[in-house]
Amino acid sequence: MSVGSALVSGNEALPGLAEEAFQLALGNSGASHARGVLLLLTQEFSRCTQQTVTAVARTAQCTEVAGGLAAGVFTDDGWVIDRPAAAVMVFAGGLWLDHRPAGESIVDLAGDGDPGDALGGALLSYAGSRFPAEWGESATPRFGGSFVGDLGRSEPVAWQHSRLAAQCSLRLGGAQIDVGVSSGWRLLGSPTPVDSSRGHELFSIGGRSALDSLIRVLPAEQRQQTRLPLASLCAVASDSGAAGGTATDSGWHTVAILAANADKSLTLAERITPGQNLAWAIRQPQAAVDDMRQLLGRLAGVVARPLAAVVFSCIGRGPCFHDGRDRELECLRERFPGLPLVGSYGTGQIAPAAAGGSRLLQNAVVTALISEATRRADVQPQP
Repeated sequence: MSVGSALVSGNEALPGLAEEAFQLALGNSGASHARGVLLLLTQEFSRCTQQTVTAVARTAQCTEVAGGLAAGVFTDDGWVIDRPAAAVMVFAGGLWLDHRPAGESIVDLAGDGDPGDALGGALLSYAGSRFPAEWGESATPRFGGSFVGDLGRSEPVAWQHSRLAAQCSLRLGGAQIDVGVSSGWRLLGSPTPVDSSRGHELFSIGGRSALDSLIRVLPAEQRQQTRLPLASLCAVASDSGAAGGTATDSGWHTVAILAANADKSLTLAERITPGQNLAWAIRQPQAAVDDMRQLLGRLAGVVARPLAAVVFSCIGRGPCFHDGRDRELECLRERFPGLPLVGSYGTGQIAPAAAGGSRLLQNAVVTALISEATRRADVQPQP
């Protein structure tokens, strides 16, 4: 085993707690030393972040320590929210972390005569309140998460190469990475062309006002509520902006509904253009579990022997959505029993975009399966 993970929680956010998690993860990897450490900390560590990262790097005798702060963290052993906790994944043997930009001179870190092997593919990335524009525009796909910490504070929430940074961006050397996204949405009806819109305001679709179109496809119990549960609803839009296709294709993405207005229009989180196909969707606990299982089934068909998984989930999913159980995590453990995994609950999730580059999602679960670099990179974005 060249990967190991561990989760340790306590009553106080102290560097020793993270050092203990590292030691346990190293032991679980079966290796004598680490070539990279992914360290995820709960937000209680915000006042001693650099001290904690430095302590782990010193204990690991490894400068490649990367990660970020989050609302909660988890591993294959369980999850922790609302108390200090550290989740650690150790990479050893033929796996390592590399923080250097693409194109920089690479030495033969693997010791196999091929200095460039497996340094392509998706970048593991972590950001704060701002999703870097260059991440969305770059052809290089990314997977990861983001976390908006305390309002009014600007301290970094990420680190790489054992130093705090505005964002984290690095490669996992020696590995093949396959990425999938569980949006957790259940479609309500079929995609319909937009009739009228202006900017973020959607006025009519399919011959009906935007609000009437949405209410018409809601389950009966949702239609009878005095206020629409907008947090559990969304639009699903085509990436191309054109009609055609189905909303389960990779060329579609979710768009949050921000407000229902008195004129029966809806305010959406992005601009929608007339003629663009749009569908409505709802998130319900069982539908989210079913979607996660379907995603893991697709990934299992691609990755026969995963070594580990790195997962970035929304704080609105997991135990906060499933009455104290992280049913998505349970799905992972059922599909891949004994697989080392590490993850965080954040405010945003990063995944490859179907049209190239990367995108910032909300309320999603981004799962990256790590396997040996024996085949061509095949990152699989999902809608």
